[in-house]
Amino acid sequence: MRYLLFIAFLNSLISFGQGGVAVLYEEMPTDSIVPLSLEHHSSVKPSIRAQRPIDGLINIGLNEQLYFAHITPIADLNYRYNETSQYRTGGGLNLESSFSEKWYLRASFMGGIGSGDSLFHSKAYWYNADSTSYSYADLRGRLSYTPNRIFNFQVGLDHNFIGEGNRSLFLSDYGKPHPFGQIRAQFWRVEYSVLYQFFREEVGTDWKRKNGATHHISLNATKWLNIGIFETVVFQPKDTLLNRGYDVEYLNPVIFYRPQEYALGSSDNVLLGVSFSAKYKQHMLYGQFVLDEFSLTEYKAKTGWWANKYGGQLGIKGRFATNKSHWFYRLEYNAVRPYTYAHLNEGQNYGNQGNTLAHPYASNFMEILGEVKFQHKRWIVKAFASYFLKGEDKNGLSYGGNLYQPYTNRPYEYGHFTGQGQGNNGLRIMATLAFKVHRHSDLQAFFENQLRYDTMTGDLKYLPTIGLRSQLWNDYRNY
Repeated sequence: MRYLLFIAFLNSLISFGQGGVAVLYEEMPTDSIVPLSLEHHSSVKPSIRAQRPIDGLINIGLNEQLYFAHITPIADLNYRYNETSQYRTGGGLNLESSFSEKWYLRASFMGGIGSGDSLFHSKAYWYNADSTSYSYADLRGRLSYTPNRIFNFQVGLDHNFIGEGNRSLFLSDYGKPHPFGQIRAQFWRVEYSVLYQFFREEVGTDWKRKNGATHHISLNATKWLNIGIFETVVFQPKDTLLNRGYDVEYLNPVIFYRPQEYALGSSDNVLLGVSFSAKYKQHMLYGQFVLDEFSLTEYKAKTGWWANKYGGQLGIKGRFATNKSHWFYRLEYNAVRPYTYAHLNEGQNYGNQGNTLAHPYASNFMEILGEVKFQHKRWIVKAFASYFLKGEDKNGLSYGGNLYQPYTNRPYEYGHFTGQGQGNNGLRIMATLAFKVHRHSDLQAFFENQLRYDTMTGDLKYLPTIGLRSQLWNDYRNY
C-alpha cells in the first residue's frame, strides 16, 4: 500500500484535476448506477464530480462554469396528521461556489420549529424540545480541494456514506451530521479513502467527545466487478486514566487499526468489513459483510456465543428508461447479530449523539426492503416497503439490539440469536408523489402516505404528509 501511494503521489505531481462534490441525496436518474468503467467508484458518497462534463460520466447538478457562486433559499415545510396535527417548518440558505479550478465549497443552513414524535423531526445538528414543540438548527457544509486527478481533500460538517445499498452496514447518513476530514486518492483501478471523524455524546448535562478513523479501499477488479475493504476504529480522547486527544497513531493513513489497537494496549472499538458489487448494463448486484468480533471455534460449535458479532447485506438494484421516463428498482436484505456495534460505554460504541452510525435498526434484526421510483419530466413517484424483525431489550437487560447498552449487561454467555429479547415484527409502506417546482431546482412539493405496523404495540397507523422541501440531504422516515 505504501508503494502504491508513492506511485500515486508521483503521478499527481504531473497531473491536473478539477472537481466539485455531489449532494448525498440520491435521486434519479443516477441512483449510483453509472456506466461500466475502470476509473469510476460509486461506493463512497458523496461522489466527486468533474465540474465540466466528461464523456462517459454522468454530470448532474453542477454548473458547467469553473468559477461561480450561487446563493439560493431552501425550505422545509411539512404537515402530517396523526391523531394530533404535527408540523415542521424551516427555512435557510444554501451556498455553492467554485472559486478556482481546484476549490469547491457548499454550505447550507436550515432552522425552524415544529411538533411531533422523534421520527418526524429532523436529524438536525442542534435540537431542543419541550412538552409541546421543538426548535432545530441544521448546519452542513464541506470544503473540497482537488489539486490534481489523483487526490481530493475535504473538511466539513456533514454525512458520508459507504455502500451501494439503501442502508449501509459500514457508514450511513441516518443520524446527525458530524465534523470530519477526508483524504481520497484515485489511481490505477483503486480509490483509497481515509476519514477522520469527530463525534460527541450527551452524558447527563455534559457533552463528551469521541473520535473515529475510517479506511476504505475500492478496487475495480474488472469493469463490472468492484471489491471493497473497510475498517474503522472509535476511541475516547479522554477517560478516567488518560487524556489521549486524537491518537497520532490513528492519523497514519496506511496502518491497520487492529494491530495498532493492540500496540496501544487499548480497548478501542474496531470494525472490519468487505463488500462487492457486480454490474450488468444498468443493473447491479451488491453486498456487505461487517465483522465486530468473531470466534470460528464457537461458530462451528453453534453455541450462539454472544461475541460472535457480525452482519450482512445482499441487494440488487437497477434503472432503465422508457419514452422519456426513468425507472429505478431495488430489493435488499439486511441482518445483524446481537451486540454488533456495541461496546463498554457510549464513548466507544459505533454511534453519534444517540444514533447508530450504520443501519437505523443498529443490531439484533433482520430486514427485507424494496423500492420503485418513477420519474417523468418533473413528476416523481416513489414506493417503498419493508418488513423487519427486531429484538428489543427486556427486564432491564441488554439483548443486543441497543448499541447504547453495554454488552456487559447481557443475560447469559451462550444461546444468543437474531431477534432475541422482546421481539417486534414491523411493516413500513410508503408511497410518495412529488413535483419539482423548478426544472433545475432541488425544491419539491410532495404528498407522502405512510403505513406503519408493529406487533409489539399492536398499532396500525396511517400517516399522510404534505410538504415543500429542498432535497439537499435525506430525510429518513422509512424505518
